[in-house]
Amino acid sequence: MTFTFPRRGRTLLAGQRSELTVIDLAGNATVIFTADEIIEAPNWTADGTALVFNAGGKLFRIAPTGGEVTPIDTGHLADLNNDHVLSPDGSTIYVSSDDGHLYAVPFAGGEPRRVSNTHDTPFHYYLHGISPDGKTLSYVAIEGKGPDRRVNIFTIPAAGGADTRLTDVSVPNDGPEYSPDGRWVYFNSELAASQPGHAQIFRMNATDGSGLEQLTFDNLVNWFPHLSPDGKQIAFISFPTGTLGHPADKDVLLRMMNPDGSDQRTLVSFFGGQGTINVNSWAPDSQRFAYVAYPVAK
Repeated sequence: MTFTFPRRGRTLLAGQRSELTVIDLAGNATVIFTADEIIEAPNWTADGTALVFNAGGKLFRIAPTGGEVTPIDTGHLADLNNDHVLSPDGSTIYVSSDDGHLYAVPFAGGEPRRVSNTHDTPFHYYLHGISPDGKTLSYVAIEGKGPDRRVNIFTIPAAGGADTRLTDVSVPNDGPEYSPDGRWVYFNSELAASQPGHAQIFRMNATDGSGLEQLTFDNLVNWFPHLSPDGKQIAFISFPTGTLGHPADKDVLLRMMNPDGSDQRTLVSFFGGQGTINVNSWAPDSQRFAYVAYPVAK
């Protein structure tokens, strides 16, 4: 089925396509939708009936088996990035806008409600997680500019309210996401890096950032830990050694491990990167996972 998405920001290379893919834990992968534009960051609705993804600053939905693509009305917002999360009750999508703020949008569509605060100094919000009770959002903030720029992890009430700082370090952090029991926030960070860009996976207490634990220790660059709804596994993406940040167009690995970091294993390798799994892409049954690959025709 043909669907033309808005184009904004990054574009595909010559001969490249976006492949929205569903894979099971045995490694059986099915491409459910292919696009000639950049689509990114699929996440599953709580009832398992749809995948939500972004393209060109907007949101769309599709059945997990493929088929018709349906736009989601986000009101005046048309500059969304790929950091959206769904409320546990399925009623709300929380989104990040390129204006630096977080918003709540009805899943059925409609005008957004701003969640984030105005700060006296530069402060840009990037959403990543929501607590199991739906009351708190976890996000990354870019604080300041130039040599004073810092990237740290915070939380904020989903209804709006004060920001709570969980990290206060000078090295980059990203991808903060709650464990299903609400105890931990998992994230990637360069806290233990011996060279720039060498991110690894960590977890910390979700209320105050205490109890820091490092979970991966290898030579790959590990990003975006996503916990399965049953709390038994983590999916994460691994970039080649020496990668800075989480760029597009890399040979990457989709890997799995236990919540304590044990039993690390590769589920599948492909050409991807930015946009592949920027949000939690687990199915509600914890048996399937969605991602976007970006293969280039030979």
